[in-house]
Amino acid sequence: MNFASSLSNVKGVGEKTAEQFILAGIHTVNDLVTFLPRKHEDFSDVVKIADISPGKKTIRARCEKIATRPVRRGLRITTATLADDTGKLQAVWFNQPYRATQLKGNDEFFFSGEFEFNYNKYQLSNPSAEKVSDVPVSTDRIVPTYRAIKGLKSQVVRKILTELKPLITMYPETLPANVVGTQKLISYADALMGMHFPKGPDDIQAARDRLGFEELFQLLLASQLNKQANAQLEGWHIPFDQQVVASFVKQLPFDLTAAQRRAAWEIIQDFEREVPMNRLLQGDVGSGKTVVAGLAARQAAHAGFQTAIMAPTEILASQHAETLTKLLEPFGLTVGLLTGSVKGKARVTLYEMIANGTVDVVVGTHALIQQTVHFNKLGFVAIDEQHRFGVKQRQELLKKSEKMPHLLAMTATPIPRSLALTVYGELDVSILNELPKGRKPIETKIWSPNSSAQLYEKIDTEIKAGRQAYVICSLIDDNPDNEIKSVETEYKKLRNSVFKHRTIGLLHGKMKPDEKDAVMQSFASGKVDILVSTTVVEVGVDVPNATAMLIENADRFGLSQLHQLRGRVGRSSHQSYCYLVMSDSSKPSQRLREIEKSNDGFYLAEVDLQLRGPGEIYGRAQHGALNLQIATLADTKLIKRAQDAAKLFVQSGDDLLQYKQLAEQVNTYQRLTTLN
Repeated sequence: MNFASSLSNVKGVGEKTAEQFILAGIHTVNDLVTFLPRKHEDFSDVVKIADISPGKKTIRARCEKIATRPVRRGLRITTATLADDTGKLQAVWFNQPYRATQLKGNDEFFFSGEFEFNYNKYQLSNPSAEKVSDVPVSTDRIVPTYRAIKGLKSQVVRKILTELKPLITMYPETLPANVVGTQKLISYADALMGMHFPKGPDDIQAARDRLGFEELFQLLLASQLNKQANAQLEGWHIPFDQQVVASFVKQLPFDLTAAQRRAAWEIIQDFEREVPMNRLLQGDVGSGKTVVAGLAARQAAHAGFQTAIMAPTEILASQHAETLTKLLEPFGLTVGLLTGSVKGKARVTLYEMIANGTVDVVVGTHALIQQTVHFNKLGFVAIDEQHRFGVKQRQELLKKSEKMPHLLAMTATPIPRSLALTVYGELDVSILNELPKGRKPIETKIWSPNSSAQLYEKIDTEIKAGRQAYVICSLIDDNPDNEIKSVETEYKKLRNSVFKHRTIGLLHGKMKPDEKDAVMQSFASGKVDILVSTTVVEVGVDVPNATAMLIENADRFGLSQLHQLRGRVGRSSHQSYCYLVMSDSSKPSQRLREIEKSNDGFYLAEVDLQLRGPGEIYGRAQHGALNLQIATLADTKLIKRAQDAAKLFVQSGDDLLQYKQLAEQVNTYQRLTTLN
């Protein structure tokens, strides 16, 4: 038996159990021993029902009575009476109807949950339930709980791991010995034992410290090696011409913010170096990233280089093209727009102009990376909302130049500093944290769904004053099992009753691109008073006259998404408002309270990271591959330790290939986090 052995060779793994493991993606002994628990339940401190007090508690009891009932669409409540030999108490579960089946019979269970005052009585809220006969006594009652993938139960995982205990103690070390020593870490084998078979809380903490450090060390080492590799590349030299930049700034109908000036200067300095720029431009919503990219494109064009700007949607690409045309045409530069909508002769002509260099700046969607697109001399690439593109898509665009072009990755999703240090460690970062002059902070308020009449009056007042409004819903069609307002239903309701005296538009992702564009154009030109939409308006839609944003079921959205949606208003000198309407009249979450009190995207990004982990920051194609089971990217102290250790390892010249497991993971992360 070794770590590469199939699980079917392990004692106790029959055909059915082996199938369950395979469905969960666990094939070998190594897969299982490195499948870490998501939490630990401490069953060593079990209280009698007669002695229970408020707080996180564990009891050992039987279920005497249990029932499930629907409260409203989308919510079912299960209540139970639990009893031991000292008394009885009530337990409640939300949307967990399977508990009724699980707790039938006369079995004893360990119930762990919050004993709190809810609905006018004390009860155990959403407790976990572990059958007493399934909890191995040898664990001293601190029991690991594993993610239930494809129905794989924790007790099955625990049972098989118990068979593998002797093998786990022999797991080879995965980190260089000097890193383990200087960081005072326990061995990898001891860390696995501490996670799967802890004798007490100290074992778990030491194991988490070791494994969390290793995850971050792998990620940061990949980042360091990427930075080293980038420094070996030869890029285009684009000299700084003060007159060119000064004339561009003078021509602007507004003053650049100090942050825009700083970012532009950092880019210009990068252009002068022989090594290609690898810079991330973070700008909060409405902070003016396109102008900074325009200034850089002007400098590049003066030196004889073309610029490519890639955006994730046609609407966003069109807006960038429109803005850049206004900024660059006065200097005799040509801006081209290449999207899926450009067809036939117009497309062929644009291809020719890009190839012969008569187009200075090409703005486009994924259409830019097609093999039919050939640049004359591509020197500068800007990728907007870069986390929405996969690594391969970015690389395809960069390949369209003889030398590595300068790369500016732009994002309106502010990335917490701790995260930027980690995943984008090989990038230089510029931050736009100021809004243009004259912008007023958006007033944000949480509303109960019972007060919608007053809310509609406020929106109507804005429209009377000549302004426009957004109403955001999260679904397209009505779902009978879900009370979330659908955009179709809301559109019909507002058009036929509350706002029948107003012009209302409908926008969602299932519409054809030309239909979407037509609706957006009508809204942008002021022909539509209220736009009822899904989150397709989240990024880049710029309608300065829109001053009211109503978000239905706001408690169902993520923090960064709410901040992005709110950023569609507040884009002029008029006062703007954002109304966050709850799904019900329950207490607002911390997420909603945070967004109500702050307009600062960078502060909210830090809060979001602590509340829900890295999530969408990596983009759809990437965040799933970031294999962090233990480390949290909000742990800045551990990040600093891992970062220093990674730098020392690179400087030491130690051969990474000596450490097989480390090398494999670092190689994966290098492909994942690099921008070029």
